[in-house]
Formats: sequence, C-alpha cells, structure tokens
Amino acid sequence: MTHQFPALSAEQKKALFETAHKIVASGKGILAADESVGTMGNRLQRINVENTEENRRAFREILFSSDASINQSIGGVIFFHETLYQKDSSGKLFPDVIKNKGIVVGIKLDKGTAPLAGTNGETSIQGLDGLAERCAQYKKDGVDFGKWRAVLKITDTTPSQLAIQENANTLARYASICQQHGLVPIVEPEILPDGDHDLQRCQYVTEKVLAAVYKALNDHHVYLEGTLLKPNMVTAGLSCSKKYPPQEVAMATVTALLRTVPAAVPGICFLSGGQSEEEASVNLNAINLCPLPKPWKLTFSYGRALQASALAAWSGKSANKKAAQEAFCKRAQQTFSQPRQWLTAGSSSQVLCLSLRRTWFTAERGRAKLWPADFLTLAKNINSGVENINSDEH
Repeated sequence: MTHQFPALSAEQKKALFETAHKIVASGKGILAADESVGTMGNRLQRINVENTEENRRAFREILFSSDASINQSIGGVIFFHETLYQKDSSGKLFPDVIKNKGIVVGIKLDKGTAPLAGTNGETSIQGLDGLAERCAQYKKDGVDFGKWRAVLKITDTTPSQLAIQENANTLARYASICQQHGLVPIVEPEILPDGDHDLQRCQYVTEKVLAAVYKALNDHHVYLEGTLLKPNMVTAGLSCSKKYPPQEVAMATVTALLRTVPAAVPGICFLSGGQSEEEASVNLNAINLCPLPKPWKLTFSYGRALQASALAAWSGKSANKKAAQEAFCKRAQQTFSQPRQWLTAGSSSQVLCLSLRRTWFTAERGRAKLWPADFLTLAKNINSGVENINSDEH
C-alpha cells in the first residue's frame, strides 16, 4: 500500500498543523509536567515533602495557576494521567485552567520501558495496546497533543541497530495513531546523557537515531507538518572528562538536526537531559544563535529545568505559593531571554555572528564545501582576534 489508510482529511491535517504551530509560536515552549508518581516522589523527597496525591496536586496547582502572562513563554503543557483529572482549589479541572490561559493541553501516552530481548540491557517502549482508545478518550477530555518517550543509551556496544529500529518503529506507530485521533504527536527519542562519551560520539549516535526515526515516520505515512520533535541536545556524557562550551554544543546539535530532520517539521522542543536550569537555558540560547540554517522553531520542553526553582521556593508550604509562582514565571521567561551573544561578549559578538553568516551565504552561493567544523574554526579564529584587539585596547 502506498498511502495511509484511512488517509487524513484536509480538515484533520489543518487542525494538526495549526495546533503544532500554536505550541511552538515564537518565544514559546512546553512545560513537561508529566512526571510519574515515582519521579514526582523523588523530587518531593528532596524538599522533605511526603509523596501524597494532595501534595502532588498542590504543587501542580502552583504551576498551572501562575499569572496569565505565563502564556507568553509556555505554549503547551504535558500532563500525567493523574494530573489531567485533578482540580484546583476552586474545583476547576487543571486542563480548563490551562486552556483559559490560551495554552495547549497534552498528555504522556507511553507506558514506560520494557527489556528488549537480544540486546545488552536495552529497552523498548510499552503502550501501543489500547493506544487508539486512549487517544480517542483523551481527545474528548480536551487533550490536543501527545508525547511518547523512547530511551536509548550510549556505551561501547549501544545503541544497537535492533534497539534503534525497534524504538523508531514504535514511535512511528504511536505518531500515526495519534494523528488518526486528532492529537499532534510529540516524538521523543531520548539518548541518555549517562556515560563518558565525548561530544562527537553523541552527535554520531544522535544522527543515526534521528535518521531511523524519520525513515520510520515516512514508512508509516505520518504527516510531518502535524508533529513536533523532542530530542536531546548533543552533549558529552555526564562522566566525560572534557567540558564543551555552549557554542560547540550548539554547532554539534544543529548540524545533527540539519542532516536528519526534514524542514516540514514545525518545531524542535529540546529536553533538558540532566542539565541544570541555567545550563539548559544557556545551551538553548546558543543553539538559536548558531549561524547555520534552522528551518524549524527551536524551543524547549523542560520539566525539572523549569520547575526546580519553584519547587525549592514552595517547600511544601502554602504560604510560599506566591514566591514559588514568581520563581516559575521568572525561569520560564529567562529560558528565552539569555544575553544574545555568540562566543564573545559585547559588540564583538555581533561582528562574529555577521562574519559567520556572511561566510555561510557566500559558500552557499558558490556551492563551496564549507562544513560545520569550518564554522567552529572560523569562530575561534575571529574570537581570538577580537580578544587580541580588546587586550590592546586595555
């Protein structure tokens, strides 16, 4: 069969397209509030708060009832099943609270990992059984997008081709089912940051995984204009001895995306992947400033990196509600308001960005073979020159 059956109608495609673009409208990202009961328990434990349904509800209410201006930074919220049916103190369902702010409601749809036989500790994702029925019900309950997370790890022997293909095909099946029921699928192939691999190894693996994912999405006739991607940034392993600056992370990340992600995809919403609030914001800023073509919206889908400050400010005390909300709003706004600089501070950064962009477009017109590595070399050379000029001035 050469076409999807049943094929999406023009009306269905239009709705998916509009929802995807609304979520990643300029300056907006996603709040991932879909932590499981266990994960939420771990976070509450750090502030010495008991992991009860009421405490989980109370913290979610702090986030969801923040000032309406939060919709300038947050375009969508991913819910956990429990949270979707909880209410605020006035008796209003959380999804209604979010929708009244003009924010799109989403839901976590996968059911976690299961061992993948024949591999060295790798996993596949559960949740396809009954997915169509769940999508239909969630749509009735006000949900407009879904999220499905596949997990891969980098070691000397992983990820295996079997794990890559299995998870890519599962993501594609999920995406197809979502779209049939009017939900925009967020496709999340996460490569864990655990390990001592360097930046180049992570970039290589990221490219292999994303290439397989988009091949599978194509095979399953998924409407790319009605999807979003939630990938990891390309970073070195947490145990890697070498530390890479944000500019190198950005160059490796955008290069990997350019090689694998079709321009038809409206937006790429990065997960924070073990980064601190500050690291996640700085790296996202560097990615958006990277002087390579970026045909997609590049934004965030952060959980801990948006909530950590608010959780600490709250500490389980109702009297701290306002302070926690202010901390949350501040972090959401700062995620896209870092200083606009590339490698250097002050006005010299503008010179650098302009030089890089001119070099790119000149190479494009002449079809010269200018690779991303050349940009990094050029950036370092210009940066060195600027530093010499600055030192002479002082």
